[in-house]
Amino acid sequence: MTPLPKRRVSSGRRDRRRAHDALKARNVVICPNCGEPRLPHRVCSNCGHYQGREIIEITNKD
Repeated sequence: MTPLPKRRVSSGRRDRRRAHDALKARNVVICPNCGEPRLPHRVCSNCGHYQGREIIEITNKD
């Protein structure tokens, strides 16, 4: 036979165990070149700039 819990886990103990399981919001900064939100330390996917330089040439498909 497989082992079973001797007593029921109370809701308070269960909730304390899950206290760190919540998702945290991502840190977002505003691109100084185009003003779109982007992740820090990443090239802007909208304009292709990073630290004042154009890293990736973005072609608009409009």
